Amino acid sequence: MGKKIKTEAVDHLFDGILCLSNKDECYTFFEDICTINELLSLSQRFEVAMMLREQKTYLEIAEKTGASTATISRVNRSLNYGNDGYDMVFDRMKDK
Repeated sequence: MGKKIKTEAVDHLFDGILCLSNKDECYTFFEDICTINELLSLSQRFEVAMMLREQKTYLEIAEKTGASTATISRVNRSLNYGNDGYDMVFDRMKDK
């Protein structure tokens, strides 16, 4: 069984993120809280998910993002069997 994600500490982190007002504030906060590699990994997964939803092939995704096939597969598994978090965000981004 995996680690419990719903903790007081995670609640505090999410409360802090929800206080951010714009992209500049996001850059300021995330540059402080994440290493460059952590932030690049998160953004890479997000790009992979968008490309998978656009029906791009693993090869196209790997070439454009530099993601390994293992990473692409993990993101694909989240898209198909996860909590629909990616799709929730993609739908909201379309509405903007």
